[in-house]
Amino acid sequence: MSPRACIIGAGPNGLAAAIVLAQAGLQVGVFEAEATPGGAARTLELTLPGFLHDFGSAVYPLGVGSPFFSSLPLSDYGLEWIHSPAPVAHPFDDGTAVVLERDLVKAKSSLGEDGEAWRRLLQPFVERWPEFACAVLRPVSLVPKHPWLMARFGIKVLLSARAIATHFRSERTRALFAGLAAHSCLGLDEALSGAFGMLMAIPAHAVGWPIPRGGAQSLTNALCGYLQKLGGKIQTSSLIESLRQLPNHDLFLCDVTPRQLLALAGERFTAKYRRSLQRFRYGPGAFKVDYALTSPIPWTASECLRAATVHLGGSFEEIARSEKAVRSGLHAERPFVLLVQPSLFDSSRAPAEKHTAWAYCHVPNGSNEDMLQKIENQIERFAPGFRDCVLARRVFSPADLESVDANLIGGDIGGGALDIRQFLFRPTRRHYATSAKDIYLCSSSTPPGGGVHGMCGFHAAQAALGK
Repeated sequence: MSPRACIIGAGPNGLAAAIVLAQAGLQVGVFEAEATPGGAARTLELTLPGFLHDFGSAVYPLGVGSPFFSSLPLSDYGLEWIHSPAPVAHPFDDGTAVVLERDLVKAKSSLGEDGEAWRRLLQPFVERWPEFACAVLRPVSLVPKHPWLMARFGIKVLLSARAIATHFRSERTRALFAGLAAHSCLGLDEALSGAFGMLMAIPAHAVGWPIPRGGAQSLTNALCGYLQKLGGKIQTSSLIESLRQLPNHDLFLCDVTPRQLLALAGERFTAKYRRSLQRFRYGPGAFKVDYALTSPIPWTASECLRAATVHLGGSFEEIARSEKAVRSGLHAERPFVLLVQPSLFDSSRAPAEKHTAWAYCHVPNGSNEDMLQKIENQIERFAPGFRDCVLARRVFSPADLESVDANLIGGDIGGGALDIRQFLFRPTRRHYATSAKDIYLCSSSTPPGGGVHGMCGFHAAQAALGK
């Protein structure tokens, strides 16, 4: 009889791990606590009937560009990517906006005096995206598979976003890069923040920043459909509080964070490994608002209507102040706001002539601060009259996010703090393996970290198979 594998958690990484094991011939069962699989990749009616909102992730540069997801026949299971004309827009107080064009040649032209510097920074990685993605979406290796390419990127890894922004003359381009780097939840003067900005910009040109038609649930449903085709089984509304609930399994892969892993199987681990997990640190939280709208957002800069994603934060310095405040345990008066407006490009998200959007900002982990007015002030700043378009809103504090997805500890959407130590040793030196030979961790708390790409689950399953 084939070995029996159990996956705890049906987020993208758990499903990726399950698929790898099922492809290898194992009997695979997935247990999901919530009624709907997907973790943070779910689509729900959060405001009014007929308005479909992505609970967590919504835009997928690393999803469409994932080496593992790209190897799967997900389109056969209903997944269709939609690309907005531009990946991201960044408005300014003068009523204009800088737009990042998907085509690198067009981006070079649109960025004017900074176009050539932008091209030089990104082109080597854009042109070799398949090799680069495989190399960068894995644990750090002393002997990388593509040494020259990764050496070129490695020169930038420890640089801050501020250091990389010195390549640019225009404050507009510097602000654009700040918005990309701020996805990291790092201060823009911190190491790794510059590399993270590059990791957002490179796929924008290589594969785009698409949304799935019908919402994030379409990606989850496609993964579930393919897994079931391979013989895997998924049980929802099945909360697993201890691995003792699951006898007669040969292998366990857990799409959870270190805190939940200790609760699930702490008694199975050595004292040293337990201490290592206990030292794992979670990152800043998110405060999120979902909107049902009567009309498109009335941006002063009409260019913002070309992009599914809009970054609201003004200048580089303003965004830097916002993220530094959060890293210091404070709340920014003018928070950097990430906004997504999917219904402009996917009419299935809302009733006829109506729209959806969501916006979030970073806050200290576990924050109880109500950031609604500050977020809406930032939107109104660049889209006067926005509040008049709101039919309904659903507010998620960090605690609310965690209540809907237990992996979002304190509202942390990245699976743990991102810094040098937790970049190299995530969550420990063992990465996916634990001190129990039949238990592995496969969540975004392992390399390569946050983002919907499934590579944490892929690598964990490969490790469990001894590959």
